[in-house]
Amino acid sequence: MIIGIDANEANLTQNRVGINEYAYNLLWALSQLKTKHQFVIYLKNPPQKDLPDLNYRVIPFFKLWTQTRLPLDLYIHNPRPDVFFSMTHYAPRFAPMPTVVSIMDLGFLSTPDQFTAKDFNQLKSWTTYSIKNASKVMAISDYTRDAIIKIYNKNPTDVITAHLACNPAIDGPVHNKSVLKKYGISKPYFIFVGSLKPSKNVEGLVKAFAKLDENYNLVIVGKKAWLYAGIFGLVRSLKLDERVVFTGFVEEWEKQVLLSESMAFVLPSFVEGFGIPILEAMVCQTPVVVSAVASLPEVASTAGIYVQPDDIDSITAGMQKAVTDREKFVKLGLERVKSFSWAKCAQETLAVLELCYTNKTSK
Repeated sequence: MIIGIDANEANLTQNRVGINEYAYNLLWALSQLKTKHQFVIYLKNPPQKDLPDLNYRVIPFFKLWTQTRLPLDLYIHNPRPDVFFSMTHYAPRFAPMPTVVSIMDLGFLSTPDQFTAKDFNQLKSWTTYSIKNASKVMAISDYTRDAIIKIYNKNPTDVITAHLACNPAIDGPVHNKSVLKKYGISKPYFIFVGSLKPSKNVEGLVKAFAKLDENYNLVIVGKKAWLYAGIFGLVRSLKLDERVVFTGFVEEWEKQVLLSESMAFVLPSFVEGFGIPILEAMVCQTPVVVSAVASLPEVASTAGIYVQPDDIDSITAGMQKAVTDREKFVKLGLERVKSFSWAKCAQETLAVLELCYTNKTSK
């Protein structure tokens, strides 16, 4: 079987986050499976040097690549893939073979005000088309799977969950005080890791942190995404400039150190499709404080300290609990993280692709 894969989300020069991490780590895990199947990786640009050694087909980029250029190539180029897998919400507009699409989450449907009208309508339109026309849909959590089935009336047997895993490069706690010095972190601290955007509820976290005594820092790690100005304004208005540290995007090894040195990782999101940083914190022997909503209880299970994202006092109490019960939740986290691996995600994804091929050939 020849498996075509749109891996453009993995093909970045730097700053991989979210779906980019998913595509990159899954591509590597697929490449390491013992299988007789052939992979053909479709890209707009030449592959980055850190991508696995696979058969890459570079189709030069121009406007509407997924809508026109990629589908055309799937029809005219031989040998043709037997199954096509899109590691993104955007599947080819038309294809001569069964398609499988990955969906991270559908949170954007409930927060249209967080997007421009153009971006929201494009994301909504393409996600709808991709889900409805895909032979199978991969969800990264049962939370996302249930939402796909409910919103798009997709047959439950055609929507399959394959959980994600921790970044393999983050394999345990690493301590390095020079990193703390670099970012001006002078006190015991709580850490947030993620893109700065409204769904992450960073403003709620800042308000909760303001209720703690002055013996702590709050370290916010992640690049600016959208509608983030209010976060910086809130820090200034609460006079927390000396206690809240914004690092911006950091390299993986620095993130590993920052997680390892912290008192607790806090993710009070309103919605999450999965939450890889939860597992990264657990590996680094750091307790996790997370919202009791969306996919987060599914990921953290009994190793999470749960808070209500719209209740500031609840978030503050969760942070305090992480300090007092730290050892307990470190142990629970180390046990919980064993349930996830990229090898398992790759095996489950390959099984779905094989099923599509079997269904195709049996018709």
